[in-house]
Amino acid sequence: MKLISKSALLLLILAILFLLITGNLLSRSPFVIAGQLLAVALAVWARRSFGTAQFNIHAEPMAKSLISTGPYRFIRHPMYAAALLLIWASVLGHVSLVNVIIGVIVTAAILIRIITEEKLLQASFPDYAAYANKTRRIIPIVF
Repeated sequence: MKLISKSALLLLILAILFLLITGNLLSRSPFVIAGQLLAVALAVWARRSFGTAQFNIHAEPMAKSLISTGPYRFIRHPMYAAALLLIWASVLGHVSLVNVIIGVIVTAAILIRIITEEKLLQASFPDYAAYANKTRRIIPIVF
C-alpha cells in the first residue's frame, strides 16, 4: 500500500511539473485563476488543521486522533480536493488531449490514494466509520 501511495503522489507532482514546464499550469482566465486560488486556500486551510508533528505527505496517519476540524468538518480529503481543483482548473484553462489525459490519470491516482488512505484510517481510528458516514470524500454534499 505504501508503494501505491508514494507512486500516486509522485504522479501528481510530475503532472503539476509537466503542466508548469509546458506553460499549461497558469492561465489569464479569471475562472482558472479563481479555481487555482481556491485550491491553494483550501490546501493551506487543510494544512493548518494539522498539528506540527501530525502532517505527513504519505497516506500513513500520523495524528493521535482523527482530525475533524477546519475543512475536515465538510470533506474527508481536502488536500486531494485542492490538488484536483488545481489540476482541473489548469486543464480546463488549456484544453488539449494531452492535458485532459493528464487530468484523468491524476484523478485516478488520487482516487487510488484515497482508497488506500481510508483503509489505513479505518484501521487506525475506530471512530473513522462514523466520521465517514457524515462527511463526503472530496466535494461537500456530492461525493
